[in-house]
Amino acid sequence: MRFSVLDQSPIPEGLTGVDALRNTLDLAQLADRLGYHRYWVAEHHGGPMLAGPAPEVLIGPIASVTQGIRVGSGGVMLPHYSPLKVAESFSLLAGLFPGRIDLGIGRAAGTDPLTTFALQRDRRQASPDDFPQQLAELLAYLEDDMPEEHPFARLSKTLPGRPEVPECWLLGSSAQSAIWAAEIGLSYAFADFINPEGAALVADYRKRHAAEHKHRASRTAVAVWAICAETDEQAQYLASSSRMSMRLLRQGQLTAVPTPEKALDYLRAIGQPTDHGFTDGRRGVIGSPETVRAKLYEVADAYGAEEVIVVTITHDHLARRRSYELIAEAVGLEPREAPVPDAVTAA
Repeated sequence: MRFSVLDQSPIPEGLTGVDALRNTLDLAQLADRLGYHRYWVAEHHGGPMLAGPAPEVLIGPIASVTQGIRVGSGGVMLPHYSPLKVAESFSLLAGLFPGRIDLGIGRAAGTDPLTTFALQRDRRQASPDDFPQQLAELLAYLEDDMPEEHPFARLSKTLPGRPEVPECWLLGSSAQSAIWAAEIGLSYAFADFINPEGAALVADYRKRHAAEHKHRASRTAVAVWAICAETDEQAQYLASSSRMSMRLLRQGQLTAVPTPEKALDYLRAIGQPTDHGFTDGRRGVIGSPETVRAKLYEVADAYGAEEVIVVTITHDHLARRRSYELIAEAVGLEPREAPVPDAVTAA
């Protein structure tokens, strides 16, 4: 079983987006040392809670300050972009950091309708819903598989990072994304933290993938929202910040990540539980190392996943670091040794 990190670059109340981005670099270095397999950064626009609108910009700095961990997008929201531009950006990254770059591709907007419209280059009308065509074009560039008669055929040979290419994943939380991933033969990362009822969808993905691609094994990862602390009670206390944020988000109110004290006062005032789960049916894996380990493996087993991607949001960055440390220890990750510096030759 592999364990990885999805970092949404949360902005704690009282701090700035710059602080959140520095925390992302710090956490990536920690995850690398702890032995996590990959470190993905998300794409969200136009809100005060998350500071990561451009994973393609963050990936380079993260890869530069880490050594062995894979780095990628979780994910690039393809409807906002030209497939060629995405292919060029991730080819460049793959060339600079060989064997370490992932391209996780998503369809969601990552924001509200007004911000989605603001992101459009042409605002005379809504952008077409042509994600399957975008995805096919993107993969054709990366795989150098554009039909010879296609007007863009020569462009696939100009990608700057060749022969290196990113490892591609399709991200999703719905039946349609599972179907697309299977039909195309992509690895599939399912967002359980958005839809905890996805085990049957992932099983369908594997079945369809096996039928369509008999000589290529499917790969499944499940992304789970989790907080780990020394005790169950402490973890529940830390999780109150996300409970408040999610409650306000459903009401259309976007806020920075509140302190646990503020969140507990808010939850009590509206009569919401302060010690378990989320009120909208979302799953929270929250507790001591023993509790979280057991629940993460339970989720992985339900999905038949080979990899668990852990997403954690807390107000206190040190608590978030500690959560990943405790999970790494609980699941038995092998720490990475720092590379030996090259010998300096005297002139």
